Amino acid sequence: MRLIFITPLAALALSACSLTPPLVKPAPPIPAAYAEVAAAGVGDTAAGLGWRQMLLDARLQRLVDIALENNRDLRVASLNVEAVRAQYQIQDAGRYPAIAANGGGVRQRGADAKVQNTFTAGIAMSAFEVDLFGRLRSLSDAAFARYLATQQGQRAAHMALIGAVADAYLEQRLAEEQLALARQTLLDWRQALILTQRLHGAQQGSGLDVAQAQGQAATAEADVQARERASALARNNLELLLGAPLPADLPAGRPLDGQPVLTRLPPGLPSDLLARRPDILQAEYALVAANAEIGAARAAFFPRLSLTAQLGLASPELGDLFRGSARSWSFAPQVTQPLFQGGQLRAELQLSRLRKDVAVLQYEQAIQAAFRDVRDGLAGSATYAQQIDAQQRVAAAAEQRRKLSALRYGAGQDSRLELLDAQRQSYAAQQTLLDLRRDQFKSAVALYKALGGGLAE
Repeated sequence: MRLIFITPLAALALSACSLTPPLVKPAPPIPAAYAEVAAAGVGDTAAGLGWRQMLLDARLQRLVDIALENNRDLRVASLNVEAVRAQYQIQDAGRYPAIAANGGGVRQRGADAKVQNTFTAGIAMSAFEVDLFGRLRSLSDAAFARYLATQQGQRAAHMALIGAVADAYLEQRLAEEQLALARQTLLDWRQALILTQRLHGAQQGSGLDVAQAQGQAATAEADVQARERASALARNNLELLLGAPLPADLPAGRPLDGQPVLTRLPPGLPSDLLARRPDILQAEYALVAANAEIGAARAAFFPRLSLTAQLGLASPELGDLFRGSARSWSFAPQVTQPLFQGGQLRAELQLSRLRKDVAVLQYEQAIQAAFRDVRDGLAGSATYAQQIDAQQRVAAAAEQRRKLSALRYGAGQDSRLELLDAQRQSYAAQQTLLDLRRDQFKSAVALYKALGGGLAE
């Protein structure tokens, strides 16, 4: 009894050697500060800002809640975390002895024509590998790192979903407002067509004026159809992200020009991204897993010690099985040393090293991509406000020109072509202004997400 229960503990104590190389992470391939920001304190960060503080539209907040509850991609990511955690538990269980109870009986006839019975009962430890060189520990460490990487992937999916819902909502708002503008424009241009036809009937206009007005009205009608299609597609995309139809009891949404936009998000320092961005942490844990697999590949070259033991009772008579004289035990250590495997072990070691090299590059790439995302967002926050201000002046001037041109046309001072051009420019300027308002909000959301925001509510 003492031999069997002490042996696994002693074997576990021997499992202290590891051939996993020290992990030296590469220096982040990014500058120490953002060129777009004059100075950023160490504590300045937007990552701690909850998404409800960033997305203040009550309708959008409700949509995000629905998506976080129902989105299929996010569910898959969560289930993947559970699956990889189970894989880690399976891998880690191999480091410990498996002990089982057993019992049975054998009835056999020997060469002497005698029939013999053997009854047994006991506990056994089967082929427990003593992890002398850390092979099992390295495999367990790699599995745990992959679990952590998958966990970070789920967090990244959480953040990405919030950003995607915000973008889809903005696209829907844009489509609806551009559709409303297109419908109003179509109504105005149809009225202008009717007026032009009346003037032509009264011999005060030409057939060319009527043709131009008809073409303009047809153009507006075609644009209305395009905007209706864009609105339907935006709604479909939003419902796909939600994983459910749009509820009928949603709060009223804010128009694009009423969306509160946080354009001055503190970026902190580029090095802060290493601890804030789940995609960077995911790449880092993947690097840790690849490094641990090198240790397992190295340990495969060395001997493996496995232990098999059994303690129990054995008797030719079932009634005598539990008497003191029926005790039995066995202990069978075995050492296996690889001698020739056709180069398999060397190839596996080389493969593990190559996978680590790939993981290093992917880690550096994740850092560079995160840095680019932040810089893109900072560029947007620095320019969209001024661009929208300028476009507002463009739209106001175009609308003023349209009104004056209509008056001049009515007084016979301008041609119909001049009025058409003024109307088209005013319409295009208003559509562009709506596009810019959408783009400004999307840029702010992208910067918030790039800085690691979206995990806190």
